[in-house]
Amino acid sequence: MTNEKHGSSGKGWVVVAIHVLLIIALIWLFLSSALANQWSLLGIAAQSFLLVTICLILPLGYFTLQPNEAKVLVLFGKYKGTIRSDGFHWTNPLQLAQPRGKYTVSQRIRNFEIEKLKVNDKRGNPIEIAAVVVWRVVDTAHALFDVDHYEHYVKIQSDAALRHLANCYPYDHGEEEEVTLRSGMDEVALVLKSELQERLAKAGVQVDETRLTHLAYAPEIANAMLRRQQAEAIIAARRKIVHGAVSMVEMALEDLKSKKVVELDEERKAAMVSNLLVVLCGEAEATPVINTGTLYK
Repeated sequence: MTNEKHGSSGKGWVVVAIHVLLIIALIWLFLSSALANQWSLLGIAAQSFLLVTICLILPLGYFTLQPNEAKVLVLFGKYKGTIRSDGFHWTNPLQLAQPRGKYTVSQRIRNFEIEKLKVNDKRGNPIEIAAVVVWRVVDTAHALFDVDHYEHYVKIQSDAALRHLANCYPYDHGEEEEVTLRSGMDEVALVLKSELQERLAKAGVQVDETRLTHLAYAPEIANAMLRRQQAEAIIAARRKIVHGAVSMVEMALEDLKSKKVVELDEERKAAMVSNLLVVLCGEAEATPVINTGTLYK
C-alpha cells in the first residue's frame, strides 16, 4: 500500500518573475556582447542555448489547482508526493506526468447511482433494488497506485456490496423484531455504508452516505405479492374492527348494568352481543328491525 505524503512545489508567480528576470538578463548580456564587439561563435551559441533552454523548460513546470483538487508528483516512476493547495504552482517538469491531467485527482464529493439490480432477498424472493452512493477521494496515493482505475473500482464494489446486502435481509414480513429492507431502510443504509467503506478504503475512497432509491418485487411475482399484501391488510383491518367492536359491546353492557337501565339474563346478553357484533363488524349497513312484541315468549 502506498501512503500519501506531502509534495513540494514553488509559487507559480514567483517563478514567473524569476523567469522574466532571467530572460531580461540574458538579452542584456547578448546585447552588451554585441555592442562591445565581443562576438564569438562559442559565446553566441552558449548564450542562445541557455536562453532557449530557460524559455522551453521553465513553462513546462507550471500548473494550477482548483479548490478540492490534488496533483500527484511522480519522478521516473517514483511517487514524490501530493500537492493539495489550490492556486498557481511550479515544480520540476519531470515530476508532471503526461498528459498533464493524468495525475490530477478531484477530491470533490461525487454521486454514483447503482443501477437497478435484480437479486434474491434472504427468503429467496426475486426483488429489484437500486441505491445511490455519495463518495470522495481522501487518499490520492491509494486511489492512483493501489487500484487500477479507482472510479471503475468504486462501481464494481458498489454493485457487489448491494447484492450482498439484499441477500442478507428479507424484503418484508420478517420475524419479530427482524430488520427488513422495507421497514428498516435507515439501518440497512448504514450497513451498506459500512460495508462499502470497508471495501473502498484500499482505494483511498471515503463513503459519506448511501441510500436505497428503488425497492420492489420482481415483475414475475409482483402480482402474487400484491395479493398477499392486500389479504394481510384486510386481515389486519378486520382484527382491529373486531377488537373495537368487542370493546364497545363490553362498554355497553357495563353501562347498562351500572346505570340499572335493564336487567338481562345470560341468554339475552348473548343475543345482544351477537346483534351488536353483526352491526359493528358487518361490511354492509345494518337494517334495523323493530320488535313490537315482548322479548319473552
